Amino acid sequence: MQPRNMSMSGVVDLAAVKAAQEAKAKAEQARAEAARQGGGGAISPADLVIDVDEAGFERDVLQRSTEVPVVIDFWAEWCEPCKQLSPLLERLTVEYNGRILLAKIDVDANQMLMQQFGIQGIPAVFAVVAGQALPLFQGAAGEAQIRQTLDQLVQVGEQRFGLTGLAVDPDAEPGGAQAAPAEAVGPYDALLEAAVRALDSGDFAGAVQAYRNVLADDPTNPEATLGLAQAELLQRVQEMDPQQVRKEAAEKPGDAEAQIAAADLDLAGGHVEDAFGRLIETVGRTAGDDRETVRVRLLKLFDVVGADDPRVIAARRALARALF
Repeated sequence: MQPRNMSMSGVVDLAAVKAAQEAKAKAEQARAEAARQGGGGAISPADLVIDVDEAGFERDVLQRSTEVPVVIDFWAEWCEPCKQLSPLLERLTVEYNGRILLAKIDVDANQMLMQQFGIQGIPAVFAVVAGQALPLFQGAAGEAQIRQTLDQLVQVGEQRFGLTGLAVDPDAEPGGAQAAPAEAVGPYDALLEAAVRALDSGDFAGAVQAYRNVLADDPTNPEATLGLAQAELLQRVQEMDPQQVRKEAAEKPGDAEAQIAAADLDLAGGHVEDAFGRLIETVGRTAGDDRETVRVRLLKLFDVVGADDPRVIAARRALARALF
């Protein structure tokens, strides 16, 4: 397994958008398959912390990450900081009550996994969400910092991949599971899946239409709102000449359309603050219809990143100051 980094604060570049959509589709397929096979029953709190080796990594980490974010604790018996961190992670995992799963990996016995994750020292903590790996922190960390990181991880799992976690029954026997009904299929799953397939094939117009079809019936659907914003961005930038767009933006600082195009490129390339700052400055330079056009595009870019992202929150405040 080759791990891939995933930002916890917004899917903003072209590769990340596509990777997130692919991972979400795979997670939904895996959950549906597990439901058909009668999986997904309640587990004991003791089963939230598991020891994992190379042979069981795909089953215990990759497959489980389609149900719940899996935190990986890389440790060793000789590692003194590990002896402080590992019990803390175990306690917090139980407190999170099924919203995360903790996989403990002994690096001495699993050198290949250590190399695949590029670990230079321990303790090292990673996570896998819907098949995608991301680093959380390395070395000792305080409880408050760990809680904040886990909260963000749970939010990513829920908002981007629909991972609602595991059902935990305090009375269940460790290693056992109780039967649970299969998760109901959402009313828009087919349309959302069609949008993901369209994105995968580069049919951005088709993805846009599929997301709009969902929003026509459910205007507040969060997945369709985020997907539409991302698909529209991809559709806009795919035919751009980046060099020409940058040249025009530099030569015409007060031109609304030139700055909007450059901001799209900024955001598609992962330069979130640059995109937001460019349009906020343009709001201050323009008036009338031009100013409104810039404001509306900035709001659309906020949707691409996500309303809860700190950069969006800060940019909203800056936009308000520029407007009033």
